[in-house]
Amino acid sequence: MLLNRAMEDLEKEKQDRDEEKNRYLKDKHPPLQLSGLSMGELQNLCKQLYAKIDVVDEERYDYEDKVIKHNKDINELKLKVQDLGGKFKKPALRKVRVSADEMMRALLGSKHKGSMDLRANLKSVKKEDIKQEKVLTSEVGDWRKNVEAMSGMEGRKKMFDAAGGGQ
Repeated sequence: MLLNRAMEDLEKEKQDRDEEKNRYLKDKHPPLQLSGLSMGELQNLCKQLYAKIDVVDEERYDYEDKVIKHNKDINELKLKVQDLGGKFKKPALRKVRVSADEMMRALLGSKHKGSMDLRANLKSVKKEDIKQEKVLTSEVGDWRKNVEAMSGMEGRKKMFDAAGGGQ
């Protein structure tokens, strides 16, 4: 029923447009009386028609130029709007303290069960291993002694002799 109503409305609009067009043409351009005109009168009539055609073409050109100009302006404004829309101020983020359990509950919802002990997955280190590492690092020696021994000309001579260049 709605489709039939819409079709009727479209047909009525088309008829209204056609009637308006015919009425406009009758007002602007009365029908031509060509019968009984001499050759000179026909030439004058043709000249008048050409003059009217020139005026209409000029108006059409002006309107087309205006439309093109307005379309360019619209496109430029669209680009400006897009550029301005891309620039926005990022809000400052607040620091939020959330435990791992709360974060997992927020992400997974009701699927998250139990607490998440982050220290449970860490590797355990024996105290004996730590003591052995300290002993190894202390055996290397003090670096300052090595620098003092190599300073001056004697140190350079030792380096040169060690490299095998003093033969």
